[in-house]
Amino acid sequence: MLYAIISEDIENSLTLRLEARPAHVQRLNDLKDQGRLVLAGPHPAIDSDDPGNAGFTGSLIVAEFSNLIEAQDWADSDPYITAGAYQKVTVKPFKKVLP
Repeated sequence: MLYAIISEDIENSLTLRLEARPAHVQRLNDLKDQGRLVLAGPHPAIDSDDPGNAGFTGSLIVAEFSNLIEAQDWADSDPYITAGAYQKVTVKPFKKVLP
């Protein structure tokens, strides 16, 4: 089943994000290589594809997991959590309808 992982950053998380980004992206690439990643990306803090120093306010990942517990465990192990960039992570079942 698909799950949405919705993360919210702490204020001024950019430095923490940059430090943890290689490990974070590697985990996403692993999901992609397994054919389980639907989409992933950050929420810019301003209305721009490149927010610069404004940074990001969170992230969205939609990926396939066996069950909610597996999805939650995967989300809880995110390097952005370890680095302290995320203040809250919500994992919910997701039903893709379109496209």
